[in-house]
Amino acid sequence: FTLQFILLKYLIMKKVLVLFILINSNYIMAQQNNIENNQSVSNKETIRKFLETVRTGKSPENAKLFMTDTVIAHQVNVEDESIVKRTPENYIHHVKDFLKMYGDFSFEITELLADGDKVYARWIQKGDHLADLDGYAPTGKQINEIASVVYRLENNKIVEYWIQID
Repeated sequence: FTLQFILLKYLIMKKVLVLFILINSNYIMAQQNNIENNQSVSNKETIRKFLETVRTGKSPENAKLFMTDTVIAHQVNVEDESIVKRTPENYIHHVKDFLKMYGDFSFEITELLADGDKVYARWIQKGDHLADLDGYAPTGKQINEIASVVYRLENNKIVEYWIQID
């Protein structure tokens, strides 16, 4: 009777241990997924704020709040693809150039998706052709720009992006 009791107790404890390990591993996996989801949400909000405050031209001087010291920008315009190293300072000038070329342009985020350290954004920018643009003299006519961008973030700051503009 004692040996059977010991074996039964051993089997029960083994099953309890296996059950504990399964529950614990599921809990750990759920926590990891929660962390990844929170990171995606946080990165998405960072990009939303960046676009709404800096890229719109409202407060370009805040670029340093959203960008690392050097950001690698992969830019595709028509057939031309280039890689540019951007700093918050030259991004400020980049946005101010938009204000000179387009005036007080409208800027609408039409899509924003996040997955881990990457955030996809699409927008429509509408402004007037007020300055030389790609060799074309100003016409005063409305120009619509549609862009798609994938931003990569580290520690809630932009470190790299891929942009295609039409």
